[in-house]
Amino acid sequence: MKKIMQFRNFYRFGLTWRVTALSSLLLLVLVSLFTWIGHENLTRQFAESRSQHHERQQREIHLALKRSSDNLRQLAGLTAASAGLGLPLQTRNLPELESALDALWPTLQLEAGIDDILVVDSNGRTLGNWGINDTKNSLPIQSWINQVLNNEVPLTTLRCTSSCQQFAAVPVLVEGESVGMVVLSRSLADVTRQAKEVSNSEIALLVTGSFNESTVGSSRQLTGWNGHIVALTHEEHSLEPLRHAASNVSVQQLLMSPLRLQHEGRNLELSAVFMEEEYPSSNTGYFLLISDITEQLMAIKHDTRLLLTVGVIGWLAAELMLLLILMGPMSRLRRVADLLPRLASGGFDEIRTAIPAKQSAIPDEIDVLESTTLALSLQLESLETEVRDRGNQLTERINDLANERDFIGSLLDTAQVFIIAQDSAGRISLVNDYTCKMLELSEPSLLGRHFVDIFSPGSPSPVASFDTPCHEEQTFISPSQYLHTIAWYHAPLRSSDDGYVSRISVGLDITERKSAEARLVWLAERDLLTELYNRRQFQEELQKAIWHHQHGAVLLLDLDQFKEVNELNGHYIGDKLLREVANTLSLNLGHRSVIARLGGDEFALLLVNADANHATGIAQQIVQLLDSMSFKVAKRRLRVTASIGIALFPDHGGSAADIMASADVAMYKAKENGLQHWHLLSKTENTKEALQERVSWVERIRTALEEDSFELMVQPIMRLEDQDVKHHEVLLRMRDPDGNLISPGHFIPVAEQSGQIIQIDRWVLRHSLKALSQLQQKGITLAVNLSGQSLHDEGLKQFLANELAASGADPHHLILEVTETAAVTDFSTARGVLQAFRDLGCRAALDDFGVGFSSFHYLGQLPVDYIKIDGSFIRSLLISPDSRVIVRAIADIATGFGKQTIAEFVEQEDLLPILKSYGITYGQGYHLGRPGKITELINKP
Repeated sequence: MKKIMQFRNFYRFGLTWRVTALSSLLLLVLVSLFTWIGHENLTRQFAESRSQHHERQQREIHLALKRSSDNLRQLAGLTAASAGLGLPLQTRNLPELESALDALWPTLQLEAGIDDILVVDSNGRTLGNWGINDTKNSLPIQSWINQVLNNEVPLTTLRCTSSCQQFAAVPVLVEGESVGMVVLSRSLADVTRQAKEVSNSEIALLVTGSFNESTVGSSRQLTGWNGHIVALTHEEHSLEPLRHAASNVSVQQLLMSPLRLQHEGRNLELSAVFMEEEYPSSNTGYFLLISDITEQLMAIKHDTRLLLTVGVIGWLAAELMLLLILMGPMSRLRRVADLLPRLASGGFDEIRTAIPAKQSAIPDEIDVLESTTLALSLQLESLETEVRDRGNQLTERINDLANERDFIGSLLDTAQVFIIAQDSAGRISLVNDYTCKMLELSEPSLLGRHFVDIFSPGSPSPVASFDTPCHEEQTFISPSQYLHTIAWYHAPLRSSDDGYVSRISVGLDITERKSAEARLVWLAERDLLTELYNRRQFQEELQKAIWHHQHGAVLLLDLDQFKEVNELNGHYIGDKLLREVANTLSLNLGHRSVIARLGGDEFALLLVNADANHATGIAQQIVQLLDSMSFKVAKRRLRVTASIGIALFPDHGGSAADIMASADVAMYKAKENGLQHWHLLSKTENTKEALQERVSWVERIRTALEEDSFELMVQPIMRLEDQDVKHHEVLLRMRDPDGNLISPGHFIPVAEQSGQIIQIDRWVLRHSLKALSQLQQKGITLAVNLSGQSLHDEGLKQFLANELAASGADPHHLILEVTETAAVTDFSTARGVLQAFRDLGCRAALDDFGVGFSSFHYLGQLPVDYIKIDGSFIRSLLISPDSRVIVRAIADIATGFGKQTIAEFVEQEDLLPILKSYGITYGQGYHLGRPGKITELINKP
């Protein structure tokens, strides 16, 4: 009680003043903090504005340089284009040359500010110069000539020596040919003036590097920067700060951030702007900007002092107001503090007497405290009754907890998860029925045993700390020898009695989910048809090898004529063939390489640590393996071949995408070769250029189709009996931007690979029919070649019917040619398409006949009117007995089937009697007629 009284006396006399003192301290801290924050914000805003100002200055200076450079180039172009300059320069007539430029020099010097004019011939010899021209010998004239005259492109540059000048060099053209070069130079005076106007700062032009001290005044030399000042505004006030800066910082530091310094009581800010030069030079030019920031810094200091003054005044006013507010309430609070200790001695009546029962109209916290004290006295009087009632409630709660315990026990035993409680030592103190069932053990045999002894046998010791929840996965083998994967969640259970921490462990059997995840991983990496790696996984394996700086090779396989296997025999046979190929590769090469099916009929092999010899050896082995496969279709053995592209890494690319693209290019080269089934890229072959070339041709073909940039040519086909020409074959050419004609050998292979050949065929048909509508009245017939891919164009027949109707062409005057290879490869489709042509009234021809003698079997079944004998037989007819036998046989067989024959590549007069004797009806070749434009045939009378 004595201590309570001492505390009460101390509290009575000290609380008001302690609150006032603490609040004063807090307000002072806040005033200081707000003043500091305000100062920092002002400083930061000033720094940001200066940074933006510097960036704007740099942009404006670079823009001024760019404008000056463009203007100088325009002036140089006008000078070079002057009427009297080209011919004197071409003939090296110096008097006329000087006369021509003497008329221009005053205007260029006075109105455009040109300092020098230099005229150079195509060999680099100077034929004339006007102006100061101090730097003529140091200019890279020969380099400029190589660039300007060879490319006929103007050149502009900036060079700094003892001064900074802009140069513009343009070619002088006479009848489209460069005969020399004109060079104009100009100082940066106008740029410096513009820079001063836009930056509102003093401007200095600095040149660093070697220079002739005799041409530069010592007063403007800055040894700290190894340079000199070429130009300077307001020199009497600006030169000294520059000298001070040169002795303290480097120019590179000024480029990165401005320098602040004081001079003559003023605060200055110095920054630099680099003038980029297009040609290397020993000297470097910079613009230096000197800005006076004294007023801005003084404004920041003034605002900071104002913030501090206002804060101190507010602090004093707040403290006085707080003291006035606290005086009355604190006296009431002391009265309540005196009464509260009497509750312990049972002075309830005394408290009710001292504290008035009537409260103020607007109660405050002290009113609440007084009313609370009265209420507390009433509550203490009824404390014994409250304790008795609480005892009865506690008994009822114990019964409820017992019921809840029984419910939880039933719930634990019903749950189909592992539920185990452990004490602080890791011993099992509770298990549910599911755990006993899975372990095939009874509950008594599990209680008291360590958790890790059952679920983690062999672990060094139980978990030492159970303070935090955790997750883990464990496997264990059940008594039935089945491996289970359990996902455990461990949570701490803190005991309020002894402070020890136990934990509860809940485990979920995720064995089936793990198996499903493993299956999904396998499916993500594998091709379902062949069970080889898929494209994504193969590229990951290749990228890993590249990341580990390994070398090796990638082999890209594309099965030949796989599309025909699918179309002739069905996709089931095609899938079976793909599986056979995959099994053959895996069985023989799977232990030495990573094998994948990339999609369709493409396979790939990754050989790590393999050189070119090893890779080509594997390619030859693959060719032999495929050739030895016993794949039969309808009791007929199908020969399997593939085109193999080989790319080495890192020789042919630094990424998986580059290597795969290189292998793809090599594979196409193998297809083009025909004789050899594989192709290894050499180090000199540029696969990127090949790919870019292919993409470029695809775009050129697309543009030609859109802009009608193709040209139709015709070559006459002569009737050998009377040398009558009423039959012409339509040939296709492409026009380049210069109007030159490009042969189809350059773009047709790309069109066939990209699928654009169908659009080209339709273009040729449309324009041929338009021409035929004008030629048919002359009795002329046109023969149009169709690609093998157009045989599979389902809309071709309707397209042809529509074009025939739109053009008004007579279908009897149209012959549609398909190659023997395309017709025999897909016989049923070719026969249907050819018959459809004949149903429309057109005639059909079989081109390049005789390449494969299997076509004789189909000849009678193909609805064609003409047989065009392959030119390879006609060329060798005079010297090869075998060719004569073959040509005669083709002619006889064609006559037997009621078809007319056409001999290709008739290039000699001596061939005509032989062809007539064989009964060949028509001939076509350079001897009989060269190709010409179809427009010439139309306009021919």
